[in-house]
Amino acid sequence: MSLDSPAQQLLAATNSLCAELAPLTFAEPVSYVYNPLVYAKTAHELYLTRFGDSHKRVLMLGMNPGPWGMTQTGVPFGEIPAVRDWMGIDVAVEKPDPEHPKRPVEGFSCTRSEVSGRRLWGLFSERYPQPEEFFAEHFVVNFCPLVFMEEGGRNRTPDKLPKAESTPLTEACDRYLQACIGALQPEYLIGVGGFAEKCLERALKARSDEDRGDDRHSPMTLGRVLHPSPASPAANRGWSEAATRQLVEQGVWSA
Repeated sequence: MSLDSPAQQLLAATNSLCAELAPLTFAEPVSYVYNPLVYAKTAHELYLTRFGDSHKRVLMLGMNPGPWGMTQTGVPFGEIPAVRDWMGIDVAVEKPDPEHPKRPVEGFSCTRSEVSGRRLWGLFSERYPQPEEFFAEHFVVNFCPLVFMEEGGRNRTPDKLPKAESTPLTEACDRYLQACIGALQPEYLIGVGGFAEKCLERALKARSDEDRGDDRHSPMTLGRVLHPSPASPAANRGWSEAATRQLVEQGVWSA
């Protein structure tokens, strides 16, 4: 892996993001903030170096970690069986400090299932039985790596933060997303859900403004798939079929 390889660029972007996020503070109702890029660093870096060391045709973007997925494994949408058995990543995960007593990080020992991750990686592993087949053309990242929890243990998503807190967070994550796009050079930018699509739209506009007609960047196509969250009635009516149809209609996949 060369010093300027895509994986090395992703690693550098991750380290820069963590450094920018470290001093940020969040007020009530947020009581605990986890950063799996820090306490699950080994697993996340394995994901980047094993599967992110080439340009991709498709970059898919999620919002932030789910409590039983990336929070436990350090991998976006990181449903444990998918990460452990399909990707072959199974390493020790440290503890966040402080740790919410109702939301412990158990790493790969966690027995809970991340429904969004089970749906997402389940579709991909069904279509691409070998992970190398999927990652030859695709990669998945989250816009924000932080997990926000209220005192009672309830998850709080980044879009619910007040502007004074969300602005510096968004600016740091925007820079990270730009670095990921620059490293992977995708043809398609696919938001998993509306929040992620807006983040990608912002990234495309920034790149367009930077070009100023110089045509320095290859054109990229913006798209979206339904978020696989169980909170979405549409996703509960057959997410895999809906997402496949959307990706085919947008030209990302063939029928």
